[in-house]
Amino acid sequence: MSLKTLGAKVFAKRIRKKINKWASNPVKTQQRVFTNLITTAQNTDFGKDHGFQNIKTHADFVENVPIRDYEKLKTYVDRVVEGEKNILWPGKPLYFAKTSGTTSGVKYIPLTKESMPTHIRAARNAILCYIEETGKTDFVNGKMIFLQGSPEMSKKNGVMLGRLSGIVAHYVPKYLQKNRMPSWETNCIEDWEQKVDAIVEETVDQDMTIISGIPPWVQMYFEKLQQKTNKKIGELFKGFELFIYGGVNFEPYKATFEKLIGRKVPGIELYPASEGFFAFQDNQTEKGMLLQLDSGMFYEFVKAEEFFEENPKRLTIGEVEIGVNYVMLISTNAGLWAYNVGDTVQFTNTSPYRLIVSGRIKHFISAFGEHVIGKEVDQALKEGVAVTGGATINDFTVAPQVTPDNNDLPYHEWFIEFSEIPENIDSLALEIEKSLRKQNSYYNDLIEGKILRSLKITTVPKDGFKNYMKSIGKLGGQNKLPRLSNDRNIANTLTAMINK
Repeated sequence: MSLKTLGAKVFAKRIRKKINKWASNPVKTQQRVFTNLITTAQNTDFGKDHGFQNIKTHADFVENVPIRDYEKLKTYVDRVVEGEKNILWPGKPLYFAKTSGTTSGVKYIPLTKESMPTHIRAARNAILCYIEETGKTDFVNGKMIFLQGSPEMSKKNGVMLGRLSGIVAHYVPKYLQKNRMPSWETNCIEDWEQKVDAIVEETVDQDMTIISGIPPWVQMYFEKLQQKTNKKIGELFKGFELFIYGGVNFEPYKATFEKLIGRKVPGIELYPASEGFFAFQDNQTEKGMLLQLDSGMFYEFVKAEEFFEENPKRLTIGEVEIGVNYVMLISTNAGLWAYNVGDTVQFTNTSPYRLIVSGRIKHFISAFGEHVIGKEVDQALKEGVAVTGGATINDFTVAPQVTPDNNDLPYHEWFIEFSEIPENIDSLALEIEKSLRKQNSYYNDLIEGKILRSLKITTVPKDGFKNYMKSIGKLGGQNKLPRLSNDRNIANTLTAMINK
């Protein structure tokens, strides 16, 4: 056993003890975070505008601080971006994480000296929890790759600006620098396809032990490796022991990855965002990710079905229930307050608090009142594939067809890119439909009432989604294809590309 692996085991035990301490006292932990946030920010402009000096309880906070998304917080963020101090949080941020929003264009998410370490610790602790649970440490001596955005940054009014994954690259510990790939020069390539080609060249003759990234872009890397070597990834990288992923539900990609790798590889799911590192998988046998209650973030939850009401009830951690779809709100030590990150979550456990990401509050289909969410389509596809014999899916998205041709009934159109087009597409559509009707009573009623006809699968040619993302300037990095749309914007572009 090397000194590094021995040190990793000792450190992992110590960190797991710390995690267990706050995880076993969730309400007390969140109350401490809440008090610290309000006290620290009471003399900021936001704190003064919202009476932080008089806020003692969560009820006070709800009364004084309304729910906001980026657009509604933008007047404050713009002042921070312009270089003003003490607006949302004391002083000025260390960085702005640049990200693209669906309605607001480019977003600038502040990262402060208090919030930045929480991103790094959560990523580190996810691996340490795996080590503590499994006892496996050999992978720490091998080569590691993190498929991420460029680490190059610029300055905006004295504050460094870049993509979150690129900013995080500057915080890789020295003891991992020798193991880390790709090279700095390759990591700085902006064009995603060129970057992946360069990464393939640098890593093809290495024995990678950890591979991390958003599943569709890791898949692209694996496919290019396979094309070059004609080998399964597990054969090419014999020491490949751990796959770390996040950003999208991995389930639809699972069969494709197992086929590409040629064997099963343990995984760790992460739930990071520019706004905060919210959760990570801390246990290989328990469903869900451990919510980070001690990371400078105070959480509130609103039932998704009530979210668009005038004054929806905002719940704290001690009030949530397993299996309910919630919109997650955060208040953070980066100066975000009652902030809607846009995600919906469901708790799988409350001792400790573990959750799954069930979708996006803005990404749903309810063109006919059915309110189908991301978790439902993911589950329906998983069940449909299992029943019909394991078709491998590269990617998919779903949209309503409100005005079909030939006076047909409206329907949901599933655009699916298969690794190989299965012979039983009609059977797959039937099984997906069964699962969706079982999960969503509104959708079932619409089918039974002949308001909707059965769903339709439209096959997307190989690389179709990659070409779509490229056409809108969002190929690679942290960009993700929406699973659901309540309009035909994506569907129409895909249809046009397919019919060319």
